[in-house]
Amino acid sequence: EAYTECCFDNKHVKTPVYSLNSLRHGHTLQGPLIIINNNSTIIVEPHCTAAITQSGDVDIELGQVRLSTVDTSLDAIQLSIFSHRFMSIAEQMGRVLQRTSISTNIKERLDFSCAVFGQDGGLVANAPHIPVHLGAMQETVQMQMRIYGDDLHPGDALLCNHPSAGGSHLPDLTIITPVFYGGAAKPTFFVANRGHHADIGGITPGSMPPHSRFLSEEGMAVKTFKITQRGVFQEEDIIELLTRGGEGADNVGTRRLSDNMSDLEAQLAANQKGTELLSSLIEEYSLDVVQAYMKHIQDNAEVAVRRMLTTIAGDFSSSAVMSAVDYMDDGTPLKLRVSINKD
Repeated sequence: EAYTECCFDNKHVKTPVYSLNSLRHGHTLQGPLIIINNNSTIIVEPHCTAAITQSGDVDIELGQVRLSTVDTSLDAIQLSIFSHRFMSIAEQMGRVLQRTSISTNIKERLDFSCAVFGQDGGLVANAPHIPVHLGAMQETVQMQMRIYGDDLHPGDALLCNHPSAGGSHLPDLTIITPVFYGGAAKPTFFVANRGHHADIGGITPGSMPPHSRFLSEEGMAVKTFKITQRGVFQEEDIIELLTRGGEGADNVGTRRLSDNMSDLEAQLAANQKGTELLSSLIEEYSLDVVQAYMKHIQDNAEVAVRRMLTTIAGDFSSSAVMSAVDYMDDGTPLKLRVSINKD
């Protein structure tokens, strides 16, 4: 037996070190301590007990530890923890979507994005998926909030892909699920994902015709649709939307209906996973704490962006004005001018 200094709970503790080969069945040791052999090192923390079994294994019994309570006030460590917890929820949503989808676009190309939104529809956390999706999904969520108002209920899920409602190109279908907790009358949070479907109709396969003149020629365009109502999947209605087609012989409905339906169900499953994980997080910390740290994360992001802009503005001797121009295929210029207030 020897001793060394270890740090537990920010305190240095004189800690005994044992060789596993010297311990026998029936030995019971109170932590903190270290057990070593030629292949491994076992740390037994304070309030825990290590016992040697008849087969020579180490059985560690966890003691009762009083956990520090987390309140709604801002704490830098808890801010980092919650940031990673929220991002982990979005990442796990993505894993479910990837595993349960069927199309090459989502399962193999990973052309999808998942995110968590606050009660106001503002983005809280997103997995590192497709940036162009994530930049617009907040507007999509908030548009649905404006459309439905109080007409959202547990078990509802919303489908949208229209560019005027925060969509990108039409094959990117967004599924939004309001999260109700504890019998709340209004959504507590929102979870959403956006996935690229192989085909949703239009004048060319793939639903991205380069020569289209009208939005309807690019396939199904939906500003809002309750794909599930109070937990009931609206299968017949969504099939009708996907297969309807538009004007003209070439403007047909989807050419991959079975893939569409499978991927939509996968998107719903991903949101269900996010709902379950958010509810579990609330049960662990309380609703007030989770909502408070969602706001802290958003406030911290605002501060970070303001600091970045201040740094950029500091590189200019006079007014902080940046401009750029680019051109579309037909020569149409796209001009951008950004003015930064140094104050």
